[in-house]
Amino acid sequence: MRAEDDDAMPGGVDLHSHTTASDGTLTPRALVREAARRGVRILAVTDHDSTEGLREALEEAALCRPLEIVPGIEINCDVDGGEIHILGYCMDYEAPWFQQFCQEQRAERRARVHRMAERLAALGMPIDPAEVFALVREGSAGRPHVAQVMVQRGHVKSVREAFDRWLGSGKPGHVPRTKLTPEDAVRLLRRAGGVPVLAHPGIVEKDELIPVLVAAGLMGIECYYAEHSAAQTAGYLQLCRDLGLVATGGSDFHGPPVRAAKLGTPRVPLAAWEALKAKAAEARASA
Repeated sequence: MRAEDDDAMPGGVDLHSHTTASDGTLTPRALVREAARRGVRILAVTDHDSTEGLREALEEAALCRPLEIVPGIEINCDVDGGEIHILGYCMDYEAPWFQQFCQEQRAERRARVHRMAERLAALGMPIDPAEVFALVREGSAGRPHVAQVMVQRGHVKSVREAFDRWLGSGKPGHVPRTKLTPEDAVRLLRRAGGVPVLAHPGIVEKDELIPVLVAAGLMGIECYYAEHSAAQTAGYLQLCRDLGLVATGGSDFHGPPVRAAKLGTPRVPLAAWEALKAKAAEARASA
């Protein structure tokens, strides 16, 4: 067992999950019940560009003690040659200006669905944006919803194939968003008194941007992630120690058929949550 795992609660801490408020397949209440069933005790709800699921998650968690909900968000940002996601924790998400930002981000997501539909039609794979929005309802529209419609239309056999061949960054059907830089996302979360954390850096492969993000106010790196190798996890943990950042982790749970990751995996030390709380107090004091 690695030293970092000595105080781990097996499955007890999961700081990255999604609901139907963005591109997850479980409602906030169902997500909380599933987390409780799996023994998760600290669950961050981090929907893409949305905090709409937090109220129901918090209400349901009150019935699932001792499970505790950490208010969060995941902000998607485009950079040259790829995409970076910034997780935010414990921010003042009810602030009117912050909700205005979220609404603008979701509006851009809807516009992007129309642009993706046009691109896919040109590639011989027509989809109806209305079918995408029927899946989303009031949540944040995204590529996983487009991929599900592509499967329903018979253009691809699976959501994974849709991403691997058509919708992933650099693929023929990929359409960039209106640009929001990761530095902007970090600064926005700090303004809201939140803790900005770089999500799953091992699959983004943009480590050269970490010093820039730290200068902008980044406070953590998602080290524990199912798709990170052991060497990547160890490297990011050392980077956190070197830079004074909090090392977080989570499942990035979306639910079937979007993502197979199980809640509470990989194991995240309870110390990660304790360190995140300390960073949250620091962020509030400096906001």
